[in-house]
Amino acid sequence: MRKLGIIANCIAGEAEKETLKRIKDRGFECFFSSEKEFGEKYVGELKNESEKLGLDYEFIHGPFVGINEMWTSEEEPEIHRSFIKAIDSAGANGIKTLIAHVSSSFTPPDISDKGVARFDAWVERAEKRGVVIAFENLRKLGNLAYLMDRYEGNPFVKFCYDCGHEHCYTVSVPFIPIYGDRLICTHLHDNFGQDKSAPDGGDKHLLPFDGNVDYAAMMKSLDKVGYKGSLMLEVFSGYYPTMTPDDFLTTAYERVKKISRLG
Repeated sequence: MRKLGIIANCIAGEAEKETLKRIKDRGFECFFSSEKEFGEKYVGELKNESEKLGLDYEFIHGPFVGINEMWTSEEEPEIHRSFIKAIDSAGANGIKTLIAHVSSSFTPPDISDKGVARFDAWVERAEKRGVVIAFENLRKLGNLAYLMDRYEGNPFVKFCYDCGHEHCYTVSVPFIPIYGDRLICTHLHDNFGQDKSAPDGGDKHLLPFDGNVDYAAMMKSLDKVGYKGSLMLEVFSGYYPTMTPDDFLTTAYERVKKISRLG
């Protein structure tokens, strides 16, 4: 039976440490923390709280704002330094996986030598700290495919599957069959497909079954590649202002449990 989890900052206006008890009380077994807070002390506090509650702290979502600068900036970009810091924070606290974006926007920059060198530095640092970098699918396949091919066979580079991103950005690209043998974690949420007129391109992070993602097909694909990891929600209460935090989490748990039964 796969573990069921949710992002720790799912409740608007509430600190992640405060939300962990709600998460545990609703039945979730695991969680991940957002990219907005990192540092060895902060991650350590979350880890200590999760151990008290009996929750598995599965991974950290690394920083991604300014990710295109990894490919374009002549000077070392802030995103590069921030991600190195996140690797160190994860390694120091025994968090084994860190999620990484590789580009942003529907027109990301071309692959560049300086960008490749920076991603190489991430992977080298991750190897030293015993942390796996899981590259996540976003709007375009090209940059992701290049890096996945570059680090093929490296046990410290894996794949994070985001069903909502696939649905609203790259519905014609079957990421699970392509990278199923390297799949280590998931991000699950819902939307109504691509909307290029919207700032988020349609990436709504709704509760499952409030959009039109085909979770039955997703679970069939996950089963086919033998994925045994957690089903991890990346959903946010801000989309549901009339729900109390506990009602939101109860609904979230019921929805992801429903997904798990499709497999």
